Amino acid sequence: MKGKEAYEKRLKQIVQNLPETPGCYQYLDESGKVIYVGKAKNLKRRVSSYFMKEHDSAKTRMLVSQISDLKYVVVKTEWDSLLLENNLIKRYKPRYNILLKDDKTYPSICITNETFPRVFKTRNIIKNGSSYYGPYSHVATLNRLMELIHQLYKVRSCRMPITEEGVKNGNYRDCLEYHIKNCNAPCTGGQTKEEYGEQITEIRNILKGKVSEVTGKLLSEIKEKAQKLQFEEAQKLKEKYDILKTFQEKSQVVSSGVDNVDVYSIDQDEDVYFINYMHVDNGCINQAFTFEFRKKLDETIQDMLLMGIVEMRERYKSRAREIIVPFIPTEENIDGFTWNIPQRGEKKQLLELSELNVKQYRADRLKRSDKLNPEQKHTRLLKEIQNLLGLSELPMRIECFDNSHISGTDAVAACVVYVAGKPAKKEYRLYNIKTDAAGDDYGSMVEVMTRRYSRAIDEGLELPDLIIVDGGKGQMTAAKSVMDNLNLNLNIAGLVKNVHHRTSGLLFGFPQLEVGVKPDSELFRLLEQMQEEVHRVAISFHKQKRSKRQTSSQLSEIPGIGSKTAEQLLKHFKSVKKISEADIQELTQVVGKSKAVKLTEWFSKGKNEE
Repeated sequence: MKGKEAYEKRLKQIVQNLPETPGCYQYLDESGKVIYVGKAKNLKRRVSSYFMKEHDSAKTRMLVSQISDLKYVVVKTEWDSLLLENNLIKRYKPRYNILLKDDKTYPSICITNETFPRVFKTRNIIKNGSSYYGPYSHVATLNRLMELIHQLYKVRSCRMPITEEGVKNGNYRDCLEYHIKNCNAPCTGGQTKEEYGEQITEIRNILKGKVSEVTGKLLSEIKEKAQKLQFEEAQKLKEKYDILKTFQEKSQVVSSGVDNVDVYSIDQDEDVYFINYMHVDNGCINQAFTFEFRKKLDETIQDMLLMGIVEMRERYKSRAREIIVPFIPTEENIDGFTWNIPQRGEKKQLLELSELNVKQYRADRLKRSDKLNPEQKHTRLLKEIQNLLGLSELPMRIECFDNSHISGTDAVAACVVYVAGKPAKKEYRLYNIKTDAAGDDYGSMVEVMTRRYSRAIDEGLELPDLIIVDGGKGQMTAAKSVMDNLNLNLNIAGLVKNVHHRTSGLLFGFPQLEVGVKPDSELFRLLEQMQEEVHRVAISFHKQKRSKRQTSSQLSEIPGIGSKTAEQLLKHFKSVKKISEADIQELTQVVGKSKAVKLTEWFSKGKNEE
């Protein structure tokens, strides 16, 4: 205890003396291990907030309880603190910091640092002076670029360390690549260092997205050759120009006026954030990635987006002076670039494209996850219901009700039960409407729910986390009156249908308000499934009861056979056909000898008439 008090006293002294400037702070545990790294515009105010109030987040309370020491570094601007925080997180990997899920090594295109450079794709970054372009998250794009380069430029593919001196001394020989016209053999003097270097410069411009510079230069050369009547050389350059223009048209997203711009968008699934990053040069997207960041404490969506921007700008060495975002992630102006939230035009289209990509990535991730763990899908959908309706607990048990009748006759009701998001068919219950409320949907709902939940209270049965009635405001009001009479506080929602009798919305609360559920979402399909299931069960029971009543009426037409006797016969024999085929001894055992004789004579008469 004394040790803990000593730590707290020391921390208090450090916090009191912290400067009110931008900086980066580190929390250490008792063993001296860094457990959290944070940044702040005002170090004193931010760090003090951890120790001066009670935190809602259990994770934050746990972090604070483990802090035994802290260190800090003062920097000039908030952006500097972000960069330092990012580097320290990578260095110490603190357990309470945001985690970047990035288990993929994307391929890049390498141009080697040699006298006659090679161009190839690789996943290994070697710091030997070579240039790397990418990485490319879409491998098809990389392959397309490599095909274009090999189609236009005959760069060498051999790994031989070629030097100018070696070329002059004749140390090399032509290889197969030269004879099949894939290489101009710079190793034997077939191409000078300058000519080869011009090719490499053009390749670099293409990989940077500056195709317009290459095509512009080619166009000038074509005109020059044509003026000198060198038509064969001009035609070769024209073919090269046409290939590049076709590639440029296919690659163009917006006009070439949109140059050197970063685009970011963000989406969320509970504690996981998905951030899409695109870099645009001359109207072409030459980098596009979506990353997953898992929050650890109480970071906001602004914090997560800012962390993503810092990470990606540093990782991909972006020097874009304009960043397109869906919202401004920080109040402070940052030197080096400006924020832009476009409202219309080409930049708005780029933001929408980024948002489309991040949503698609999230959807694909959920599909993969659901296939691996179907139970997780049900839990996720129940969590969506909980958040949508503001429920205090996950609705693990949902009970749905529906009525069915024709003009008040053969009135029935059904209750279907969903446990953990799946139908529990053994717990389905069917009800005959016994009171005068047979033709009144609201009255029927009151009767059925009163019977069900009175019994549940008496027998100590499990109560639902959510009740869903197949109807609008009236059905919900009827259900609420039952809850009030039984002194129960159960959540009630209503599913409403459109004119085509299809699920169209979800009502909740008193007064009832429609809760927005996207028609194409998985949650909407689950609610639709629940409504169709309870409707199917209620209709099936109604048809069964109506059929039984009609059959009973047929038997009641027989002289001396009343409705009770008819029910007795149907209960035993199950159908009129089996009754007609039964002998007099079987009938006597069920209804007595005199009625058995009447039944035998009636069915015999019918057979003779046929």
